[in-house]
Amino acid sequence: MLTVIIPTLNAEETLTRTLAPLVTAAVRGLVQEVIVADGGSSDETLEIVEAAGAKLVRSPKGRGQQLAAGARAAKGNWLLFLHADTVLEPGWISEVEKFFEQIEKGRFRDSEMAAAFRFALDDFSGWARLLERMVALRCALFRLPYGDQGLLVNRRLYDRVGGFRDIPLMEDVDLVRRIPRRRLVMLRTAALTSPQRYIRDGFLMRTLRNLFCLALYYLRVPPRVIARVYQ
Repeated sequence: MLTVIIPTLNAEETLTRTLAPLVTAAVRGLVQEVIVADGGSSDETLEIVEAAGAKLVRSPKGRGQQLAAGARAAKGNWLLFLHADTVLEPGWISEVEKFFEQIEKGRFRDSEMAAAFRFALDDFSGWARLLERMVALRCALFRLPYGDQGLLVNRRLYDRVGGFRDIPLMEDVDLVRRIPRRRLVMLRTAALTSPQRYIRDGFLMRTLRNLFCLALYYLRVPPRVIARVYQ
């Protein structure tokens, strides 16, 4: 039923934690396969993939290309795109099963739906809590989750809107914007994401840089230019 697709590039430090919550889902029959789309890792990432029994797909470096390659190899009629430094909190399985159940019962207008998890940072600081609230507000007002929240998409809907495009940045925003708002549901379970980029750059500066990049994207600045600002 469900294929999980994880893009990786030297993700040995975080990948094991990301894969762990998927084991129970596989045992329960929710997850049919896990695909790791690797962009050329030189660390122990590939050994972790093999030990976990996940399917390895090799792709040119670039998250958009890697996610698209994983989707092409997927067999499931639902696709869950998950970053390699994001961990789904306990309860995600029951909530996704409930989501599928409501679709089957006609709770939504359409059967081709998408969903994203609640953003959370694996950090105890007040800055982390503030950022989580800001993201929650963005999602409530604009239905605009990012890739670090996980993106669950019906396969037919994914194909209908054109899937991930080969762009160096904002591949998640680009895809979400093509999904009609009425088809996108915000789940309650958190996707816990590594705070390392915020700690390295500073919470305020990283947040401002992200907002600036988003503004550039909406102003139709080419993604290759935005990528230089984002780094």
